[in-house]
Amino acid sequence: MVHGDSVCGVFDIIQHQHHEYYLNPSNYHNHNNPINNQLSDWVDQITKQIIDNNDPPQIINPSNFPANYSVSGDNFRPRKIPRTESSSNNDYNNQEQSLTQMMTLLLECAVAISVDNLGEAHRMILELTHISSPYAPSSAERVVAYFAKAMASRVVNSWLGNVLSSPFPMPLINYKSLHEAFQGFNNVSPFVKFAHFTSNQAILESFHRRDRVHVIDLDIMQGLQWPALFHILATRVEGPPSHVRITGVGSSPELLSQTGQHLSSFAKRLGINSFEFNPVVRNPKTGLLNVGVSTFRVRRGETLAVHWLRHCLYDSTGPDWRTIGLVEELRPRIFTLVEQDIAQSGSFLDRFVGSLQYYSTMFDSIGAYLDPDDPTRHVVEHCLFHREINNMLAIGGPSRSGEEKLRDWRSELVRRSSGSGSGGGSSVGLGQVAMSGNCMAQAQLILNMFSNVNGNSNSNGYTLIQGHDGTLRLGWKDTCLYTASAWTSCTTNASTNFNY
Repeated sequence: MVHGDSVCGVFDIIQHQHHEYYLNPSNYHNHNNPINNQLSDWVDQITKQIIDNNDPPQIINPSNFPANYSVSGDNFRPRKIPRTESSSNNDYNNQEQSLTQMMTLLLECAVAISVDNLGEAHRMILELTHISSPYAPSSAERVVAYFAKAMASRVVNSWLGNVLSSPFPMPLINYKSLHEAFQGFNNVSPFVKFAHFTSNQAILESFHRRDRVHVIDLDIMQGLQWPALFHILATRVEGPPSHVRITGVGSSPELLSQTGQHLSSFAKRLGINSFEFNPVVRNPKTGLLNVGVSTFRVRRGETLAVHWLRHCLYDSTGPDWRTIGLVEELRPRIFTLVEQDIAQSGSFLDRFVGSLQYYSTMFDSIGAYLDPDDPTRHVVEHCLFHREINNMLAIGGPSRSGEEKLRDWRSELVRRSSGSGSGGGSSVGLGQVAMSGNCMAQAQLILNMFSNVNGNSNSNGYTLIQGHDGTLRLGWKDTCLYTASAWTSCTTNASTNFNY
């Protein structure tokens, strides 16, 4: 657990212990942009110092603060750090020092928010937005800029939450532009393809010699994943299934209709003439909270697969406890789950530290593949990463309602299947099955597509690991970013399902 007062010492750590390392060019590998490529490593060193400090929380005492703090009354006030302007883009010492100061101020701002010192946090946010830009050549500065925007939203939400008796309304979502940005992310990064192809392989194996198949996608978006599965099913040795159904969950009836039309057209071109698309419109406020099993129209004799790419872009399902129960009630032959390796629960500082490390790594991976002024990179960072960072930090301020999110579904599914769930165990549960060697091969093929792109060896930083628990993990350098796992219903009739 990370506590507000235990983080104060990190500023001395940054300025003394890591300052020389971060400024010394000899510590960099021979990359095109050492600032970008070392950002996640540097953040990792800083955050480890925070995470490793497991001392119990203490009462905030001004005398315990480092020397770089001035104290006024009951509040602490970090002094403004003098800025050093870089005289040249090639002056790495000045540039690195400026970035270090930005990150220090960002961490100071997080501490101020964690102790509800919103006025001081606001002052630091104004400074951060003045000295950082999301269009900067440096990935580090881009990260600071987007985190500053998210923390500004958090401060505003906290202020409003303190004065409003009802929860602050959630911002409207333009799903069309969001899905287009997600498609751009799919084109320039292996992470989405990793989720799609590994899950498709697991689903294909569960559909072996099955004649009537049904896939439920808990957040279908544009349905980018399913044409590849259609193609494999159409070319099976035993022939295509006699009936294929896709149930897609989404928030926009119009977009769901378009997705269904595209999938129907593609299935017809492949000779799958018995294709059906079943749209399920979720409530944007409650997700799947009030959705019953009958909504998915599972028919007797169907082999059922459920898929979910769990992300931080928006709340696609509602309360986790309800969604897990819903999947268990569906009793699928296979449930494929792909999760971002970032905690969506915990205190503000827990989420800040985890998010800073996660998105520093993500920005590194994108920066190694795309130029700083690439328009697709701007779209992905602004429409996707910024939104996720904002959801992680800004949502959930004081006096705001919302269900607590699970750290990850895998741990909860294991706990429930072991009989320690609510009610002391249940005959309905999901047991984990290992992702096969063919799933691993699919993931490796995806990575080969992104290796040495245009002769850029920096894109070789992706790492693929098969865990002892049967999961597949894809990351950048030594940081895991996405994990794929497969589960099956513990009931004996999971392969035939039921009729409603």
